[in-house]
Amino acid sequence: MSTIKVFSGICGFWTIINAEMDGEICRIKVESECEDIQKLSEEITEVEPFNEISFRGGEPIIYQLAKKHCPHASCPVPAAMIKAVEIAAGLALPANVVMEMSND
Repeated sequence: MSTIKVFSGICGFWTIINAEMDGEICRIKVESECEDIQKLSEEITEVEPFNEISFRGGEPIIYQLAKKHCPHASCPVPAAMIKAVEIAAGLALPANVVMEMSND
């Protein structure tokens, strides 16, 4: 199982994403303080990892549903959900992602 904790920035919301493989399917459990992400997580509880990790076969279902539920295109949670799926499926190693913000 992979776990990713996301602090989304200025909105101040924390999200915890758990992803675990069950055969060919990856089950996703998301706990979030954000109502939009809560709605997203209700609709997406499992995915097929190879359909999520590339744009070559079309848009990942996580991004399709994020467009429906999350009004902020820069929200890091959908990308973190895909990262959690990648790690759970053994398609990526767990390594932290860093984005440092400034207004220089």
